Amino acid sequence: MRAVKTSTLNVLAVALGMVLLVTAALWLGHDGAGGTGRTVIRLRIWDASFVPAYRAALDEFQRAEPDVEVRITVVPWASYQQKLRLDVAGGTVDDLFWTNLYTDYADAGRLADIGAMLGPDAVRQWDPGAVEQYTRHGKLWAVPQFVDGGTAVYYNSDVLTAAGIDPAELARATWNPHGPDSFEPLLRRITAAVPWAYNAANDFQSLSLPYLGSAGGRFQDGDRYVFDSPQGVDAFGYLVGLVRAGLTPPAADTRSGSDFAKNAFLQGKLALFQSGSFTLAQIAQQARFGWGIAMIPAGPAGRVSTDNAIGIAADAHTAHPDAVRRVLTWLGSAAGNRYLAAGGQTIPAVTADQHLYRDYWAARGIDVSPFFDVLNGPRIASGGGPGFAAALQAIDPIFDEMFLGRIPVPEALHRARTAAQATAQP
Repeated sequence: MRAVKTSTLNVLAVALGMVLLVTAALWLGHDGAGGTGRTVIRLRIWDASFVPAYRAALDEFQRAEPDVEVRITVVPWASYQQKLRLDVAGGTVDDLFWTNLYTDYADAGRLADIGAMLGPDAVRQWDPGAVEQYTRHGKLWAVPQFVDGGTAVYYNSDVLTAAGIDPAELARATWNPHGPDSFEPLLRRITAAVPWAYNAANDFQSLSLPYLGSAGGRFQDGDRYVFDSPQGVDAFGYLVGLVRAGLTPPAADTRSGSDFAKNAFLQGKLALFQSGSFTLAQIAQQARFGWGIAMIPAGPAGRVSTDNAIGIAADAHTAHPDAVRRVLTWLGSAAGNRYLAAGGQTIPAVTADQHLYRDYWAARGIDVSPFFDVLNGPRIASGGGPGFAAALQAIDPIFDEMFLGRIPVPEALHRARTAAQATAQP
């Protein structure tokens, strides 16, 4: 899962990772500010590739605000959520930190109220979907930093040509387990030219949510999990059917958190890779064949996607609330947020900056409009609520077994929903 992007770790790996993180934390930025009279604010993220962009943005901030120094800590994604929970509970968390699973912290009073801190003018700058994602009980709990856009399909145009398929056929493709279905026949034609046609797998953001929404279903109703509906059975039954038919890589290779499908696409073994804008830079850099981006197939309820966002939350008990406010004001502004669009890395959350992402890729001959166009239709929420991170961990192994064909789809969905709901109980 991207998760949205969560992954299940075994206990030994977590313990080892924690020891390494405690003994050798990676601090990036300027050397110590001791004796300078500066206030030091610490920002925690999970992706080191964002450090140059943040460092450039914060260097500009510090030229204007020389009494505040911001230091960046990178905690790798594999151990990020676990360490964050421990540090929030222990009162040792950084002043600011990336979040996508914030509900438990907000409900426990551990996060600062961003709306009250920065005011309505700041909020109006940001992508509405991101604001909605980080709003709970009428309050905003994070400053949106970047959005993934919607889900799209990367295609290997060389393979499509070899299979006699025009990329325009992808735009017309529809899936339906009970009626006219043009997508599976299209995939079968593709396998004449490549080992696998498509990446149907246990991938929460890029596949589970779009198929569930396109079937007319929902993942949650409020804080209740409802993905085991008849529409859910249709969505997951269709995906599992594609795996069973051999049109995708084996489910044993594409378990949640696996990069097997992405790597197979880059190796030319997989023709269609359904994913988000977060894989665009890597594909552009590493693909050695002609490729493009198409809309996802339409289901019974049309094309439905989610648009996950990453935000910066603030420790409600920071010792430096005024400095935190000033840093967040900058990082949430158009001038500060645009650094995250450098090199086409991501889509800034400030709507006025989003053209920078489009312009960067357009200059390189890549049309990224499918990531945006799919969001003109209905959307499916990316999820949240009490115990949501634990719910995803409870769902993952059951879904893996479902895709492996070891548990029938209706039974797997029921078991997964029951396990997920149990995490929300007090």
